[in-house]
Amino acid sequence: MQIFEDVSKIRAFLKKNTLINKKIGFVPTMGALHAGHLTLIERSVTENDLTICSIYVNPLQFNNVEDLKKYPRTLESDKEKLEKYQNVHLFIPQDTIMYHENPKIHLNFGSLEATMEGTFRPGHFNGVGIVVAKLFNIIQPNRTYFGQKDLQQCLIIRQLIRDLSFDIEMIIHPTVREADGLALSSRNQRLTASQRKEAVAIPQALELSKQLLPSYGNQPELIKKEVEKFLAHKPVRLEYFHIVNTQDLKDVHNIREYEEIALCIAAYVGEVRLLDNIIIQTGDLTENPNDF
Repeated sequence: MQIFEDVSKIRAFLKKNTLINKKIGFVPTMGALHAGHLTLIERSVTENDLTICSIYVNPLQFNNVEDLKKYPRTLESDKEKLEKYQNVHLFIPQDTIMYHENPKIHLNFGSLEATMEGTFRPGHFNGVGIVVAKLFNIIQPNRTYFGQKDLQQCLIIRQLIRDLSFDIEMIIHPTVREADGLALSSRNQRLTASQRKEAVAIPQALELSKQLLPSYGNQPELIKKEVEKFLAHKPVRLEYFHIVNTQDLKDVHNIREYEEIALCIAAYVGEVRLLDNIIIQTGDLTENPNDF
């Protein structure tokens, strides 16, 4: 595994490989790698000639300074996890490499960022969009891989690729979960042992809402109330719960009007903020006509 910190050096390396028509897969991360990240790496390895994994904790996407300071950084163990893969290389730029000065451009993703994370983390997707665009420009991959757990981010990046005409195929991989259902996340490393057990209430809340869909699919406010009631008895603080169309993230008021929807949640366990979602094919739900 080769490790690059300098833009010119990784560009020279990639140019040499693209000249012999090697396909490049790209997995951008902020480190603290877990099995979810490694699933993306493994898929990229099988679908490309070489894979670049970037590790960069992007300050531009944090609107909370304390959150940035506490974000887990485990570079040495991350390197060890990547070394077992063939044709995987690492890009670990510093802030001075990524941002010679504060960017003067501002990216706005319209209605895609006007809900959920965009509501509670103003400026977050501007930071995400700028850093991903810079990384795409540096790496120029054929394919890039993201996890479904950050569904809103996935749609933002898909829009970025379309609007800026990046010649990149985007692959969204299903969320990887622990045996008890908790979605894998780098932030899980910040949970205490007791909080880790408590965090399972988040996927349980999603499963509850899924079970309620056939009966209350045209009354999402009732489903939200049941989720709130469920979590009120758990040591978990709900920030938001939305039922949205997976294409544009607009709130769904009647599931029968859509082929595919997503149940999305953000909640705090202690001071650790966790995201999760599940995607539902509405045609797979057992419907009772009297319920609509």
